[in-house]
Amino acid sequence: MASIQDDSRVISVSTRGHDNGTEISLKLIYKNGGFAVQVDENAEAFEEPEPHPVWDGSEFNRSFWRAAIAEFIATLLFVYIGVSAAIGNGRETPNGVGSLGVAWAFGATIFVLVYCTAGVSGGHINPAVTLGLVLGRRITVNRALVYVVAQMLGSLCGAGLVKALQEVPFDELNGGTNFVNPAFSNSTGLAAEIVGTFVLVYVVYTATDAKRRARDSYVPVLVPLPIGLAVFVVHLATIPITGTGINPARSFGPAALWGHKLAWDDQWIFWVGPFIGATLAAFYNQYIIRCLPLGKYFLLPTLPSLPLVRNVN
Repeated sequence: MASIQDDSRVISVSTRGHDNGTEISLKLIYKNGGFAVQVDENAEAFEEPEPHPVWDGSEFNRSFWRAAIAEFIATLLFVYIGVSAAIGNGRETPNGVGSLGVAWAFGATIFVLVYCTAGVSGGHINPAVTLGLVLGRRITVNRALVYVVAQMLGSLCGAGLVKALQEVPFDELNGGTNFVNPAFSNSTGLAAEIVGTFVLVYVVYTATDAKRRARDSYVPVLVPLPIGLAVFVVHLATIPITGTGINPARSFGPAALWGHKLAWDDQWIFWVGPFIGATLAAFYNQYIIRCLPLGKYFLLPTLPSLPLVRNVN
């Protein structure tokens, strides 16, 4: 991987070693019809941060639980706003916001909530995103487990708030629940959820990349923006097929509160699909795009021995 800037005399090349992730900066100097290689002494080398331990008992502190509460509240608000928009779209009077409006509601809400919570919890708001990041060794397993519980509770409370405020529309309009459109097969719905979640988790990895944060041109507000846009465009593509899950918490809360058989018949699709998509995205980013060392920056190969467990003293 190399980025090249050409000013007609000097070509600066930045490349990264495959063994340790260290970036090497060189200059190719064109002179007298040939090239000479020179190390750029003023360039700052980038070193890949060490992966998080699989389990870190020292994390259970005040800031850890504050992060869990942030995930709970953010998921509650996300489900409340998104499901309210979906239910509103199903009404005949007043006119609904349409699929474009529903997609915008979900995408814009994610943008705002990730912006608000990224500095506290990382702004996951989605068990699939949490799974993708723990597989890439971005967070510990214990943090991931607590986050998922907080997200599921937030989803139930968010759906409960929608039902409390709009009980009749909630019951009549499927509670904003995800299920596969009868015009499509379950395998099509599963594939749509896999692809949609892959897009989302891959964008999360790219937007939060440590090398990107190290650059002088890094702008924090640009982290939640592409994530929100990813949610928006995936909704546009997937609403006709499954109503768009790509988030098991978003699918579970409304299904639990609506309670009809239709919601539970397809519920597995909105868990299996996002988890497969998140796993593929984490693998693709860590191994294919970043060329990081095998077994060090992806959780699954380290599970049998758990070599990076930190104990509480």
